[in-house]
Amino acid sequence: EQRRMSDRYIHDRQLKCIEKMISADDIEKAKVLLAEDKLEEAMSLLDKLVADKDNELKDEAYYVRGNAFRRGNHWKEAINNYTRAIELNPQSPAAAMKASCIEILDFFNKDMFNH
Repeated sequence: EQRRMSDRYIHDRQLKCIEKMISADDIEKAKVLLAEDKLEEAMSLLDKLVADKDNELKDEAYYVRGNAFRRGNHWKEAINNYTRAIELNPQSPAAAMKASCIEILDFFNKDMFNH
């Protein structure tokens, strides 16, 4: 009985490791899709990753998803995703991207008043 429980525990841990690898592969796949300008496919994949409650790489998924929104000129959604990534991981590169988006929007808004 105890051996079966131990085997089950090991099996469950192995599955968790496999799931993590799949998540990392999925994030890389989303990055490739973005590089190939396949925004809809990348967003579909990223939506699944951020919906996964057990995904330890969720901060990176939000960061990449923010990049996808930014590339589609959906600034509010990009900033919201960067903010979520920062909440999950304060060391995320999303902090720099969020600041960059805000700087761009400030420039666009000021420029609009000059026309």
